[in-house]
Amino acid sequence: DGEVHINELKNGNTEMFWNPTSEVRRQRLKRHIVLFEEQTDFESERLWQHVTNAINKGDQHKATQEKFVLEEEQRNGARERRENGTEWKPLLFRHDATTNEWHYKYEDLRPWDPLNDIAQFEKNGILQTMERHGISPRMTNHKTTCINNQIARHKRSAKDCRRRKASDQPSNHSQNTESSCSTPESVQELSDDDGKYLGFESLCAQCGKEMNHLKEIHSAVLSLQRAQQDIHR
Repeated sequence: DGEVHINELKNGNTEMFWNPTSEVRRQRLKRHIVLFEEQTDFESERLWQHVTNAINKGDQHKATQEKFVLEEEQRNGARERRENGTEWKPLLFRHDATTNEWHYKYEDLRPWDPLNDIAQFEKNGILQTMERHGISPRMTNHKTTCINNQIARHKRSAKDCRRRKASDQPSNHSQNTESSCSTPESVQELSDDDGKYLGFESLCAQCGKEMNHLKEIHSAVLSLQRAQQDIHR
């Protein structure tokens, strides 16, 4: 929040490196934190409150003492778990034994999609992305469930049709007789990603609406790609 200067030791010159003007302060991102009284004992602000207070008062000795108390409690806790054979299971991180590094469980490394992604936010320590066609994980799960139900129904229909075909048709005509039933191969070729569930008769209204949105986006992207190819040519 304050000015930062660069001091050149060789000649004693000083120049301005950073000046947070009032305009810069207005553009600063707002920080959203959990209220102190709502924080649990192990959240950083509450856990380190005595160290922070000592630093703000300029009491380096007190800050060092409070820091030592915290670290000693952590060491004692680790020692007790080791003696009792209790395994420590982090809620938000996983350990990679190969690299001996800790990784955030819910990291999202996919590229940002400006056509679908609206905002990224944190809730209960979990980073989530608000999407135009899946504003919450529950909506994504709903769409997946709907598709899976349709595939399962399609498979059962194909199986019943195959069973009827085998029992009703004479063996010497089975290869020459046309059937109105779907073949199981068409179901096996379906993938959740390709949008091939367009052939299903009764997607729910919500998923049908999302499919229409996806089709519009897909056609827009194809148009942009064609324009880009024309420009390259």
